[in-house]
Amino acid sequence: MAPATPQPEILAAFEAAKGFMPVGEGLALYAAAAEAGALGLPLLEVGTYCGRSTILLADAAREAGTVAVTVDHHRGSEEQQPGWDYHDPETVDPEVGLMDTLPTFRRTLHKAGLEEYVVAVVGRSPQVAKVWGGKAGLVFIDGGHTDEHATNDYEGWAPHVAEGGLLVIHDVFPDPVDEWTGQAPYRIYLRALASGAFTEVSATDSLRVLRRTGPGI
Repeated sequence: MAPATPQPEILAAFEAAKGFMPVGEGLALYAAAAEAGALGLPLLEVGTYCGRSTILLADAAREAGTVAVTVDHHRGSEEQQPGWDYHDPETVDPEVGLMDTLPTFRRTLHKAGLEEYVVAVVGRSPQVAKVWGGKAGLVFIDGGHTDEHATNDYEGWAPHVAEGGLLVIHDVFPDPVDEWTGQAPYRIYLRALASGAFTEVSATDSLRVLRRTGPGI
């Protein structure tokens, strides 16, 4: 059976949204979300930014009759701050002088017609993970790229992946020459494989999809 693909209007909304995920990785994420949606559990994203990848998760959730949950403090990751290559001045709140991607994110979902399929949690990943009480059919880690942030995301959220569910990690760069913000996502990817709890399903450029097959986290 061919992997699920989004409708043209969803793919167009994805491409039009602010963000950094290439189309090929987006299609792989959508296919994983569509598969995981069959478990009937929420599809959870760590690292919302402006909602580019959230569009794909939300549409997959809509198709599966579930919901996408996306977690972000909306103040930007380290590489998105002023002076860094991935800083976008349009995301700065002029009143407080800090990044605030929440308004852009809300506009992104509204334009895509997907607001009702998303629960947006505004908060820091470790704090939200501590109070999250259930399982998720899919956890997509695409947050901060320091070792501290990536480790916190993995330790906080990987245990919530349901048996048979999927853990998806973005920006996995095995070769230091190819990386752009550090290899922390690669290190948590290796940690997930070494745990015995996850088995790799697919690799699409820097996107890795792993299935929860054991209890060893």
